Amino acid sequence: MESSEEARIRLPQLRLDELLDELQARLDAARGTRDRVHSLLEAVLSVGRELDLEQALHSIVEAAAVLVDAEYAALGVIGPDGKRLSAFHTVGVSEKQIARIGPYPEGHGILGELIRNPEPLRLAKISEHRASYGFPPNHPPMNTFLGVPIRVRDQVFGNLYLTEKRGGAQFDEEDASVTSTLAVAAGVAIDNARLYEESRLRERWLRANAEITHSLMSGGDSGEALALIAEQARGITGSALAAVAIPVEGAGSLSVEIAVGMHAEDHRGLVLPLDKTLMGLAFADGAPVTSEDVGHDDRVTPEPPRFQGLGPAVAIPIGTGDSGVRGVLLLARECGGPVFTAPETESMRGFAAQAAIALELAQRRRDAEEIAVLQDRDRIARDLHDLAIQRLFATGMTLQSAGRFIEHTEASERVLRAVDDLDETIKIIRSTIFGLRARDDGAGTGLRARAVRVAGEAAPVLGFAPSVRMEGLLDTDVPKEVADHVVAVLAEALTNIARHARAHRAEVVLSTDGRDLLLTVRDDGVGIPPDGRRSGLRNMAERAAELGGSLEWDCPDGGGTTLVWRVPVTNP
Repeated sequence: MESSEEARIRLPQLRLDELLDELQARLDAARGTRDRVHSLLEAVLSVGRELDLEQALHSIVEAAAVLVDAEYAALGVIGPDGKRLSAFHTVGVSEKQIARIGPYPEGHGILGELIRNPEPLRLAKISEHRASYGFPPNHPPMNTFLGVPIRVRDQVFGNLYLTEKRGGAQFDEEDASVTSTLAVAAGVAIDNARLYEESRLRERWLRANAEITHSLMSGGDSGEALALIAEQARGITGSALAAVAIPVEGAGSLSVEIAVGMHAEDHRGLVLPLDKTLMGLAFADGAPVTSEDVGHDDRVTPEPPRFQGLGPAVAIPIGTGDSGVRGVLLLARECGGPVFTAPETESMRGFAAQAAIALELAQRRRDAEEIAVLQDRDRIARDLHDLAIQRLFATGMTLQSAGRFIEHTEASERVLRAVDDLDETIKIIRSTIFGLRARDDGAGTGLRARAVRVAGEAAPVLGFAPSVRMEGLLDTDVPKEVADHVVAVLAEALTNIARHARAHRAEVVLSTDGRDLLLTVRDDGVGIPPDGRRSGLRNMAERAAELGGSLEWDCPDGGGTTLVWRVPVTNP
């Protein structure tokens, strides 16, 4: 048996071993805490270094997964409505798995619980929570869960979601504390990245405005400036389509002059009413008009179809109500793209306002140049009338008087012919003076405005508004005589559709390349019967023949009629 003395010696030894084990455990815990703090500091520094927002979000997810040893991690960005997730960044799930699972979550179930109650949430088993929504097919199994909100300047930006702690362990209070600390650093990093992104975006808008202003001030025409506005805005906003429409003088409608990007050819040249179109509403109200899905928006005319594959859109007036709206800029992103936010819209509005000022300054400069030209023409006309004509008239009177003293018959006849030539010269100069002093008849008398008015006047009779598309310099290249015939032919064609076609849709295309003018009128009616009257067609054909042109029509088996009226606009 062990003596009492030996027992007293062994007891302190046992206590010493226990104390040593406890000390070792505490040292290990301290070392673990030190390592974790070190890892947290590294994660904070790593996240804080990122200035690109998307890269910063991805770094936050990766850092969170490493800190708490989670197999899966995600960061959900809350959308503008504050109820759904607008973006989702994941770690631990491959691209193939994501493709099999389907669309990213929008914020139902446990994810929505964290949106509604932005406080840290730990779960031992996701399926046992009352808000559990279940997982879609092909989703990896997940049980343990840790969720932490990320705040940016007291506003919840999004949430960190961590699942499946490795080794089958549960997420503990320390995991929640470390993740919450990372979330605070993430909020600062996201705010910095946002500010950096905003400053870069502002710089791009300023450069774009500078390029437009330089183009206009260097003598570029407004068409080039409008094309620059569309291209720059499309590139900066990541839009699939950009279009610019300007008002048709005296017609109460807009004409799409510039269109670039997706389905641009379907927009270019279209004449749009001021209602039932985003661009028209933006022009009439002088304020931006947005749409979450322009392809299915009741405020957009379905005909002609032109927004297939496009989703979020915004129409921005170019100019303000004080100085007048000079046009409208339309931007549209592909389906599934992010909607245009209020800050984005405000930036674009500032860009469009600056572009409008540049257009206004360029217009004032052109007006001043035109006034100088007109004044010079008036001076030339005055000099011709006061000096040249008077001298010619005096010379003619002198020759006429001298002719009476010439006895030689042939010489006398030559002098009389010279007097007649002087009279003809005076007539030519007077005609030139009249041409120099001629002015435009007034606003709204161009071919564009007249054609739009004819189409608008036909709408009540047709029962629908025909779509109108115009291309080329119609008001510049088409002489007034030809324009008068075009207006008459267009009115006749639309009247025939209303009387005989029983159509539900009609399309008018008016274009010129500077050599020929082409008027095409299509409808989806019953066509032209073989034994039908041809008086209207005959009148249109005679007008075309009178100008050296032609009329053709076609009635395909599927129904409808296509009229093509073509005439030259220049002398051969």
